[in-house]
Amino acid sequence: MAALRRALQVASRAAGTRRALAGSLAGSCLADRCLWDKLHAQPRPGSVPTFDWFFGYEEAQGLLLPLLQGAQAAHPLRVLDVGCGTSSLSVGLYAKCPHPVDVLGVDFSPVAVAHMNNILEGGQGQTPLCPGHPASRLRFMQADAQNLEPVASGSFQLVLDKGTWDAVARGGLPGAYQLLSECLRVLSPQGTLIQFSDEDPDVRLPCLEQGSPGWSVTVQEMGPFRGITYFAYLVQGSQRQPWVFAG
Repeated sequence: MAALRRALQVASRAAGTRRALAGSLAGSCLADRCLWDKLHAQPRPGSVPTFDWFFGYEEAQGLLLPLLQGAQAAHPLRVLDVGCGTSSLSVGLYAKCPHPVDVLGVDFSPVAVAHMNNILEGGQGQTPLCPGHPASRLRFMQADAQNLEPVASGSFQLVLDKGTWDAVARGGLPGAYQLLSECLRVLSPQGTLIQFSDEDPDVRLPCLEQGSPGWSVTVQEMGPFRGITYFAYLVQGSQRQPWVFAG
């Protein structure tokens, strides 16, 4: 969570209107939807429509693209981005990935979902997003990552969690374990869940191993990006072969 707190401080300096909100987030439960609604409603500095807490698609693509290479146009690989917020991760996969992907971004903030749909559709004078592969698709849906009831079990080959565990865990580990349980429920038995975080492996790995019996849990170091080292925690089905970060 250290990087998340630093990002809050940077965002506060970049936009004066965020100052009071950043202070309240830093001392509050980050699982509170109202706080995120307020944050996502704030103006963004410059012309960048997305906002990334840790890092964005550009930094993650070296890890993600090897997982997507086997996708075929008739059967795009299904990707779920839980707690997508207004990150560039899902739109980057859709617009820049050369392999066919069917991406669903899920967030409990209706403000975030509306903003991302606006980016996708080209609202407010923006150009609509074009897919990096003709068969790729992108959708956004409001849903609680701890209760993904509208999502069918085993229906995604790749589930991405960029900072969502970190935010939910601020409200207590039971909520984080419920999030993990839902991610594994909707994940294919041969699929991969990736949690991106700055949390030390000595802390995160025991939690994931306890909450993912029967799954393989490994960690890959990422970065440093802007002076911060991050980690990708991979929870994979037992039938899948481990692989190494290419970035």
